[in-house]
Amino acid sequence: MGRGPPAVLAPWMLFLSLAQANFAPHFFDNGAGSTNGNMALFSLPEDTPVGSHVYTLNGTDPEGDPVSYHISFNPSARSVFSVDPNLGNITLIEELDREREDEIEAIISISDGLNLVAEKVTILVTDANDEAPRFIQEPYVVQVPEDTPSGSSIARVRAVDRDTGSAGSVTYFLKNPHPTEFSVDRHSGVLRLRAGAILDFEKARAHFVTVVAKDGGGKLRGADVVLSATTVVTVNVEDVQDMGPVFVGTPYYGYVYEDTLPGSEVLTVVAMDGDRGKPNRVLYSLVNGSDGAFEINETSGAISVMQSPSQLRREVYELHVQVTEVSSAGTPAAQAMVPVTIRIVDLNNHPPTFYGESGPQNRFELSMYEHPPQGEILRGLKITVNDSDQGANAKFNLRLVGPGGIFRVVPQTVLNEAQVTIIVENSAAIDFEKSKVLTFKLLAIEVNTPEKFSSTADVVIQLLDTNDNVPKFTSHYYVARIPENAPGGSNVLAVTAVDPDSGPWGEVKYSIYGSGADLFLIHPSSGIIYTQPWASLDAEATARYNFYVKAEDMEGRYSLAEVFITLLDVNDHYPQFGKSVQEKTMVLGTPVKIEATDQDAEEPNNLVDYSITHAEPANVFDINAHTGEIWLKNSIRSLDALHNITPSGDRTWSLEVQAKDRGSPSFSTTALLKIDIVDTEMLSRSPMAAFLMQTKDNPMKAVGVLAGIMAIIVAITVLISTATFWRNKKSNKVQPVRRVLRKRPSPAPRSVRIEWLKFRRTKAADKFVLREAPPNENCNNNSRGSTPAPQAPAPPPPPSPAPSVGQAPWTVPTVSGSLAPQQPQQPSPKPRAVAKRKAVGSPVQSALVSELRQKFEKKNLHSKAYF
Repeated sequence: MGRGPPAVLAPWMLFLSLAQANFAPHFFDNGAGSTNGNMALFSLPEDTPVGSHVYTLNGTDPEGDPVSYHISFNPSARSVFSVDPNLGNITLIEELDREREDEIEAIISISDGLNLVAEKVTILVTDANDEAPRFIQEPYVVQVPEDTPSGSSIARVRAVDRDTGSAGSVTYFLKNPHPTEFSVDRHSGVLRLRAGAILDFEKARAHFVTVVAKDGGGKLRGADVVLSATTVVTVNVEDVQDMGPVFVGTPYYGYVYEDTLPGSEVLTVVAMDGDRGKPNRVLYSLVNGSDGAFEINETSGAISVMQSPSQLRREVYELHVQVTEVSSAGTPAAQAMVPVTIRIVDLNNHPPTFYGESGPQNRFELSMYEHPPQGEILRGLKITVNDSDQGANAKFNLRLVGPGGIFRVVPQTVLNEAQVTIIVENSAAIDFEKSKVLTFKLLAIEVNTPEKFSSTADVVIQLLDTNDNVPKFTSHYYVARIPENAPGGSNVLAVTAVDPDSGPWGEVKYSIYGSGADLFLIHPSSGIIYTQPWASLDAEATARYNFYVKAEDMEGRYSLAEVFITLLDVNDHYPQFGKSVQEKTMVLGTPVKIEATDQDAEEPNNLVDYSITHAEPANVFDINAHTGEIWLKNSIRSLDALHNITPSGDRTWSLEVQAKDRGSPSFSTTALLKIDIVDTEMLSRSPMAAFLMQTKDNPMKAVGVLAGIMAIIVAITVLISTATFWRNKKSNKVQPVRRVLRKRPSPAPRSVRIEWLKFRRTKAADKFVLREAPPNENCNNNSRGSTPAPQAPAPPPPPSPAPSVGQAPWTVPTVSGSLAPQQPQQPSPKPRAVAKRKAVGSPVQSALVSELRQKFEKKNLHSKAYF
């Protein structure tokens, strides 16, 4: 745009200016493309944001006076810009739109306060890609015959874009080009049927094609953008006569029942023109297969039976129906044919029926033995089943209703008629003892009919018993308890065995056997076990009996049970002392013990309590009621105190002791006990007497000590002999055995003198002597009267035996010497004199030895009786 026409000044203003010589200000003209000056040829993009600084007015005053700037617009136009009067900066204050206003006219002015210079300028608005293409002449709906050739133009779409340049150019394409039958020209917008594609009214009566219009792209607010628009073209396919008639609802089946009347409609076939848009009228006809039995209505397609079903010769008829189109001109056009199957159906009016040998029957009975072989046929049942209908109506299933798994029926599926067979399936379940009568229902029910007709017949089987069961006891074990004093023939217990079989097979006979059955009998019928009439039971001899009882039927089938009988102990034994008169030696401060045994088998009958029933004086002794230990009262601590109580000076006291059991009733026994009392000081001087006193109540202890010493001597002798043998064998010569013993100092002779102690039984003590070992003065210590020493270096040789008449050799070792019976041979006089002197001088030791031997013999007698 050029500069506007110069402003026309009034004559008086010119005159005033000349008179004062004041020149007007003016704008600088910087030419096109400049952003300051007088806005000559200035252009602005339409997408410039509002508020942008777009230009700067620039001018000067010749006199150098300050200038101010102004901009104004036509009153009918918008005020698009504003200006800073001092700086001249122009700001966009309204949005630009090139498509609505491509030029803006404005008046800019500059003033120095006296002179005002104004110029009219035109600002060009340049284009930006802010307009999208827009389709015109919408909507697009076209009618296209289905026989339109491929490649034909069927419609044209058009879109316009008000932008200029490439932003205003429009191209076209389809949104989904692949599955469609159409294409579009990208420049002209012509829609065509794609090459090779055809339209089919019968498949798709309408198509919806989406076309996209896109511009060439351009700048918008500094960015490259491409805008587009879409439209939908509706292509309606017009039908043409190109399809033949089509039958609907194929295949066709019809049924003629035995009670159908002639002229009744069987079924209707339906056909229509394949061209649905403008269909032609159709006509029906029967081509073949009817044999005059059926007819069809040519307009409705209804097929009717013309004869009675009883006159029809076939069960199935295959008809062929033809349909023909009639054009609008009344001439036959396309044709089609379809087969029609018609069955002559028997009416299901007969249920299955069971027959016996004499006609229809609904109850069948049979008698048979229990447990028949598996797979056996029940031949006594003659059953036939029949259904008088035909075809599918005569097909039915057979099954047994009742206890499952016992029998099975054959066949399970029947057509018209069959012989019924019942077979044993589970022989164990056919048990007379469980059920004497088995009842089943034989059920026949139709399979493929809607009526499901059925019928039943009762099958009753009477079972006969066999001997198939073993007698069984009510328990595997029987336990009984009877008192030992029960008389002979007493009932002990009753055993019971049950045989479920009937009649003689169910009768049970009882018997007993076994090592413990000698004292018992059993009643063969009742099962009562009782003792033998002569039996005498003794719990102390045999407390428990164990034997077997047998239950047997008439054919020898049997079972066993075990019987356990326990004898209840009765207090029938008195406590017994070993002797009615007993002698005991009491060491002062040490108790003596009495013992009584009760032969009863159980507690409390065999528990014994002890008491002192009589004593003179009565205040000397106490007794433990449970153990039988007797001791001096605590107040008596010495023999002197004892003598004070018994002034007579008697050293032997007699007590009457009682042993009483705890049974009911209780039994008791008394015995006389004589007690000799010795002082502990006397025993401390003689180790032998102490040892004998310690073992007087337990002679087995002395025997054990002797056996131990002998075992040690034998072991040492064997070891030394073995070592000597191997030493001599290695040196190939046998050397004499030498023993080198260290001489021991001779012990001082000891003597025990108890002159005041009296013993009444001295004769028994004379058989034993207490002989101390002589000192070892010779290393070899070999003498004719002594037993040869064993081949061992350490132990000393045993002392020479003392003579005794009529007694076998018997030796009890002690700490300080040995006790030996007198030998029958005559030893040297010197040892015998020594033995006599020692025997006479030691009466206490002789008495202890006598009592020890008596207890030892008593223990041996009890041991032999036990074994």
